[in-house]
Amino acid sequence: MRRMALVGVVVALVALPTATAAAAPRVLVAEFDADVSPPTASWLIDRIHEARSYDAIVIRLDTPGGLDDSMRKIVKAELASKVPVIVYVDPGGARAASAGVWISQAADVLAMAPNTNIGSSTPITSTGTDIGKDLRRKVVNDAAASLRALARSHGRNARWADRAVREASNLSADEALQMHVIDFMAPTLPALLRQIDGRKTTPRGFVLDLGGASLNERRMGFFTRLLDTLIDPNLLSLLFLAGIGGIIFEVFHPGVVLPGALGAVSLVTALYGFAVLPTDWAGAALVVLGLVLLVIDAHVVSHGALTVAGLVALAVGMLMLFHDAPAPYRVNTWFVLALTASLGGFMAFALGKAVQARRRPSAMPAMVGERGVARANGMVFVRGELWQARTEDGTPLEPGDRIAVDDVQGLRLLVHRV
Repeated sequence: MRRMALVGVVVALVALPTATAAAAPRVLVAEFDADVSPPTASWLIDRIHEARSYDAIVIRLDTPGGLDDSMRKIVKAELASKVPVIVYVDPGGARAASAGVWISQAADVLAMAPNTNIGSSTPITSTGTDIGKDLRRKVVNDAAASLRALARSHGRNARWADRAVREASNLSADEALQMHVIDFMAPTLPALLRQIDGRKTTPRGFVLDLGGASLNERRMGFFTRLLDTLIDPNLLSLLFLAGIGGIIFEVFHPGVVLPGALGAVSLVTALYGFAVLPTDWAGAALVVLGLVLLVIDAHVVSHGALTVAGLVALAVGMLMLFHDAPAPYRVNTWFVLALTASLGGFMAFALGKAVQARRRPSAMPAMVGERGVARANGMVFVRGELWQARTEDGTPLEPGDRIAVDDVQGLRLLVHRV
């Protein structure tokens, strides 16, 4: 009996570390170091859903902000999470700006690393200036109320949340901790988890048991970052122009293939961005109209009138494309002006060359009397050029026959044997 009891004790002692390790809390760490956009928001929301099988999720945040719709989707996912959501602004030099402030304030625990900052949430226009007076009041009041509600419900400084929107207030980590804008400050993530171990969150009442937790990190993949890059409005405008231009070129020059294929790829990529960003389709129609007018002017005589109309339609259309999008996602005005000026210069050069060619005297009459040599397939070699030719009596020419030109009929020469 004593021997059996001793064996049982030894087995229990051996199994104890294993059981303890198996019971260690698990934390999912999502590295969010990008703009807040549909692709990045979708990635982060997927990570929040993935964290259901973990004890908590940490969003390691470093963002300049982004789209309001994407930010609100992330906030909703945070508030609906079944496990505690911890936002940690990290590493040193990182920031939680603009939309990042909402993501931070929606967390059950908000912490910052030293030498980081939070704030600057005032809505602005695409040029970095204030919104017009009437619209500004609505936008700012809505944003301030939203951020105040998040801060107040989590027991944080609601007065500063209001200032962050109305006055673009921005705080360092030390200042944010003193003003109770954040809950904790920690140099590293493991140190933060030890610091919050045993705490109870507000308002959802999660009791945190995260001391010594194992960390599973998730980073954005190449495809997510590529999609985030592709929704740059200036790049989308170029892709849309290239797509429409390539397809129009293929229509007028069938069989070239490459411009049409590249144009189709560019157009599909641009349409993806249009589906993601708030797009004004009247602007897209004006861009297409502008390109069509430029192409038509290359085939008819309008003395540049169609080119001017096309450039105006192109510029106005590009500026209209994303005018309903927030500041970071609008086409740059100087980019539009530079692009239309470049296209205008090219069209002026091309039309000038066309006018010179039309005014140049025809060289066709000078061909009469010239002599050459017949080649295969009814071709003749005259003045260093190959021409289609026929004889006056209709007899075929043999390669090597000497000929003289009697007349020019379109692109065919009338010849006789010499």
